[in-house]
Formats: sequence, structure tokens, C-alpha cells
Amino acid sequence: MAPPLTLEQLNAAPHDAACAMLDGLYEHSPWIARQALACRPFRSLAQLKHAMVQVLHAAGREAQLRLIRAHPELAGKAMRSNTLTTESTHEQKTAGLTQCTAQELQTIERLNAEYAARFGFPFILAVRGPRGTGLSKQEILATFERRVHHHPDVELQENLRNIHRVVELRLNDKFGVVPELGNQAWDWQEQLAAFSDPGYAEKGQLTVTYLTDAHRACAAQIRGQMLQCGFDTVQIDAVGNVVGRYHASAPGARTLMTGSHYDSVRNGGKYDGRLGIFVPMAAVRELHRSATRLPFDIEVVGFAEEEGQRYKATFLGSGALIGDFRDEWLAQKDADGITMRQAMEHAGLSVDGIAALRRDPGQYLGFVEVHIEQGPVLAERNLPLGVVTSINGSARYVVEFIGTACHAGTTPMDRRSDAAAGAAEVILAVERRARQDADSVATVGQLLVPGGSVNVVPGRCQFSLDLRAPSDAQRDAMVHDVLAAVQEICDRRQLRFTLEETMRASAAPSDATWQARWTQAVDALGVPLHTMTSGAGHDAMKLHEVMPQAMLFVRGQNAGISHNPLESTTSDDMQLAVEAFQQLLQCTADATATAS
Repeated sequence: MAPPLTLEQLNAAPHDAACAMLDGLYEHSPWIARQALACRPFRSLAQLKHAMVQVLHAAGREAQLRLIRAHPELAGKAMRSNTLTTESTHEQKTAGLTQCTAQELQTIERLNAEYAARFGFPFILAVRGPRGTGLSKQEILATFERRVHHHPDVELQENLRNIHRVVELRLNDKFGVVPELGNQAWDWQEQLAAFSDPGYAEKGQLTVTYLTDAHRACAAQIRGQMLQCGFDTVQIDAVGNVVGRYHASAPGARTLMTGSHYDSVRNGGKYDGRLGIFVPMAAVRELHRSATRLPFDIEVVGFAEEEGQRYKATFLGSGALIGDFRDEWLAQKDADGITMRQAMEHAGLSVDGIAALRRDPGQYLGFVEVHIEQGPVLAERNLPLGVVTSINGSARYVVEFIGTACHAGTTPMDRRSDAAAGAAEVILAVERRARQDADSVATVGQLLVPGGSVNVVPGRCQFSLDLRAPSDAQRDAMVHDVLAAVQEICDRRQLRFTLEETMRASAAPSDATWQARWTQAVDALGVPLHTMTSGAGHDAMKLHEVMPQAMLFVRGQNAGISHNPLESTTSDDMQLAVEAFQQLLQCTADATATAS
């Protein structure tokens, strides 16, 4: 094997020699790498990867289709006739596709035919997978079965994203790059995903709700891993947070807090929250290995509860650290009638110790959080990282429209007070209003016709409203307009309504200093900067109430889907997240030293 390439060699080489170095990246399409070389010199491999992404994007749809059609079918004729490129042969062999059973080959042949007939181009999947070690044949077949039902435009982009992932792995091979820190974070998350609540574990689904046996096992595992990483102290506090501290170079220093949550929604993904625990853990492990101390303490918190799944106590873990734990929560009962107090006592937690968890903001530099994006923006832009400018403010309502239930056959259309039709009109009005603003979103996620019948005009309809925007003013303006639309629709349709506000959360704009440090960290990696708002709520929202905060997003796979088993990211993107966190630590250390 040839020795690994270096960026220095690539940047210094004559154009033709540099093209030869990058041969075999894009299947039968050397023009992409050739054009990208015009962007030399490259500061990082990530910058080179993105330069090639940009070339293909600028080339347009027809060129993209030609590239896709230059690829062989999965486990198709080219594989069986040994006419694949060397790179494709290695990749399909890694995934076990060269050793399929007759039944598996028959299934793949059927899917290849269905896919080609529907889309007019071959199915492409980065079969080496998010960690680079190969997907199982079961994972490949499940993905194939799912994607054959996509819209053609969606599938075109999904193929391109998989091509870029294939190229990323091939480029790693050429340059001898192994994302060791990303692989470690990946492995920790896989290990933690072994724990799941009863009723879900048996189905292979991930569900970890507050203080169940699976939740407590997660806490114990995170604690053990923190100790192995070299944290000086690790404890499970009075609400179940796992808190690790890595001490500063001198006593009496202030603290940088980071972390995220380790509970999950029901049948959720492996990375929501947990990525924000393991990224800083990997960074602390590297500090410990090099015997490096910074001029501030690092406190990594695995928050015990953020999702509000077992009890209606969202942000319980982070809320406790700012003194926002409500005593009435202790009397709440779960679906089995177990109160929170009983669950905490069973877990060996001391309710009397909760008040003492409140942090003194004066002792903290701030709070930073790394999180999987939970959306499609970074995936669509082919960017691994995004700097968050604000966490959206939100308001939620439960609405009921009340009309007149009457016979569906005998009541003329102009004599109806149809509660469901009014709700349908609200859904469209909500959608239109949210689209008027940049970054506003609005959703009717629940819709119910109580006691509905096929031959009865609905007399009642209940629905939810979830309205979010980057600032409180923008949110409140949208709320005003949506509620005005509700009133107008009811007046016109001769309906009445009830309205209950169930939640209101203020927007959490990122602190300018910490956002700038994330920006500097991303730029140091040679990754193009993309700033964005967060539509989802995060523990950073709670800490924002008492200290400066800022977040970094990491790209998700599968169109960025989250709260879903398909939630995924790659070890290469995790590697960049760890490196960005390391850059942030160094930037903060430099600023702290200058200030002192």
C-alpha cells in the first residue's frame, strides 16, 4: 500500500499530480476533484471535502444524475461479474454483500428493479456506514425497503448525500485518517443504547424514562466512563444527574459547565442529548492523557431528565441546578401510579438534598452544549457543524372548537357548524402565518374528533397549537395573529371555542462571547460557518436563565430525523464536534489567562 497522503503534499503538487492523488473518489467522475483543486490550499481535510461538495452542487441536476448513474447497482451484475472499481469492491465486501445468501440476493435484485423503475437511477448507500466499519445486511435491506418509497426529488438528494459519505471514507483511507475521538464517542453511545425500558427493550427500541432501571443503569455507566476518562470527581446527585468535574490548574477557579440529557423519548434515537455528554467527555479524556490542566474547572453534566416522558416535569435535571425544582412534582404519578417521590426514594436519591443542587452563577463562566441538530438544515447543506444563534421561544395551547353535531346526510352544507372543518381551516391558517417569518414554525400535532362518526357532522374538535420563533417578540406576534384567525374562523362558521395555554418558554439567544468562541472553533477546523436557530428546546434554555450559554449543532443523517430510531450521525462528524470543543476550551483558556 502507498503511504498516506498529506495535505501539504496535495497543496504543493502540480495540478495533474494532485488530480492523480485524488483519483477514485467519485465513481468514474474525476472532474469533481479536479475542479475542487482550484480552491487550494486546503487548511483541513474537512475543507477539501466541502470544496468537492460545492463543485457537485454547482454542476446542476443533469451532472448530478450522470454521477449517480455512473454507480453500480447494490450487489448487482457488476459485483457478480467482478467489474466493480477497486473502491466499490472493498466497500461492498466490507458490508458482507459479496457473501449474500440466494434469498438475500433475490431480495436485493427485486429492490434494485423496483428502485430503477421508480426513479430511473440506481440506489446508492454508503454501506460502510456511519462509523466506517460496515452496515449489516439487515440494516442495508431495511434502508433499501424504506427508501424505495421516497419522493424522487428526496431520493435524488439522499443519493448525493450517500455519495459524499462514500467519498469522505475514501478520502480518509487515502490520507490515513482515523476519527479516533469520534469513534470513541460513537462507541460510548452504542454501549449506552443497550439499556432500555421494559416493553421497548424486547422490541429493540430505545426508551429511557426517568429513574427506571434502564435509566439508573445509564447513570451508572456514564459515571464509570467519566472516571475512566480521568475526571477528578464524579457523583450522581439528588435528582439523578451525573456530574463529573475536571479540576483547574489552580484552586478557586471558576467553572465552565457543559453537558446534555441521557433520558429519551419513547422509541427514540441514540444521539439526542447523549452526544452532548460524550463529546466533552472525549475532550476531557484527552486533557487527562496529556496531563493538561486549564485555568478553569470543567463540569460535565449528564442531565437526568429533559423530555418529560414519565412525569410532566420537563427540564427537571437542568432546572434543579438553577433552583427550579417544584415540590408539587413529587406528588405526580406515572402510568403505574408510582409517584416521583417514591421513584426517587427507590433509586436511593435524597429529596432533602435537591435544594442544595442550586448553582451560584457567579462561580461559572457559562454553559455550552453540543447537540445533534434534530432537523434537516445541516444535512441539506452538506455541513457537519452549525453554530446556534438562539433557541426559539415557544407557546403551546390546547383548543376545542364546539359546533353542532347533526346528520351528515340531511344537513345542507350552508347550515352546518362543523367543528372539524373549522379546525382544518385553522391548520392551514397556522401554516400560512408561520411561513411569513424567517425561522418561525407552527404545528398542529394533535387532532381529535371525540366520539366522531362517519355519518355525523362533527360537533366538537380538539387540537393542539405549538408556535415557536427565535425571539419572544416574533413569537408573540405570531400568537396574536393565530389566535385572531381562530376567533375569525369561529365567528364566520358559527362556532365557539375554548383555549388553554399549556406552556410558554422564552427564547434563549446565544451569548455573543460564547457564540463567537464556537465560531472561532469551527473556523479553526476549516469547516464553513453556518449559523442557525434551534427550533427544539434544550437544557441550555434553563441554564440561560442564570448564566451565558451557546450551542453547537452536529449534522444528523437520514435528513436529520430525530426522536426516531433512524436518528444518526457519523463518527467523522462527531470527531469534528470533539475537535471544535477542544478548540473552544483552548480559546476560553486563552481568554481567561489574558483576563487574569
